[in-house]
Amino acid sequence: MTKFGKDIKYVDIVKIIDESEYEVLKKLPGFIVKWITKIIRQDEMNRILVKYSDYSGIDFLNKIIEEFNLTLKIEGKENLPENGKCFFVANHPFGVIDGLILTHTVSEKYGTLKAIGNDAFMFLPQLRPLIAAVNVFGRSSKEYVKALDDTYHSGIPITHFPAGEVSRRYKGKVQDAEWQKSFITKAISSKRDIVPFYFYGRNSRLFYMVNVIRQLFGIKLNIELLLLPREMFRKRNKTIKVKIGKPIPYHMFDKSLSHWDWAQKIRSHVYEIGNMK
Repeated sequence: MTKFGKDIKYVDIVKIIDESEYEVLKKLPGFIVKWITKIIRQDEMNRILVKYSDYSGIDFLNKIIEEFNLTLKIEGKENLPENGKCFFVANHPFGVIDGLILTHTVSEKYGTLKAIGNDAFMFLPQLRPLIAAVNVFGRSSKEYVKALDDTYHSGIPITHFPAGEVSRRYKGKVQDAEWQKSFITKAISSKRDIVPFYFYGRNSRLFYMVNVIRQLFGIKLNIELLLLPREMFRKRNKTIKVKIGKPIPYHMFDKSLSHWDWAQKIRSHVYEIGNMK
């Protein structure tokens, strides 16, 4: 794959495996690695990233939504406050497309934002201007911590998926895991109201089946994550429905509940929004 005479490969599974800390990955036979590159649609992903390599940040988001020909049906835009210094939080059913739509919707209203995401996103230069990276693979360095703290205390809108991972099948239905408490803690300390989003929809049966099989065999490595690019491409030409709830003032998070309990209460509220007629 070339552009302007140079080889460009934003996503390179062979390189990722070679540099991985998991020895089991490095021992995978070549035909398995080749199969993985097909499953994640590596060539198609790189084609799209090269096609829009001259775009970055919000402009890149808009181009990707156009590329996938997504129709967005968003209810409750009137609930977006004029002051964008908020946490815009959501359930996480898809893994990629919901992230694109959440950031797109917030940026459309406020013109700027930061998205809390793990540092894997930093491999995509087009997204770097939007990401407030969290090093989920180890202890965050002082640089990470300071950069995040500066973001929290700025006036910039922040998008976040508090589950920290894509929805799986829990307790007989597809839903987020318990939400992490950090967004409550930071909402209080940085005086940010919380704006809840609910995404309707789910991934394929294959995605959840792989997750269930992995758990049955006690495999800790999240194999199903390899299917997320496939899930993203399955959303091409689809209509994605989203519902936005009313802002929740940060000062309501008093000491009557722990930060963890407040996080679960907001999680339940998000799902209630989805069930409202």
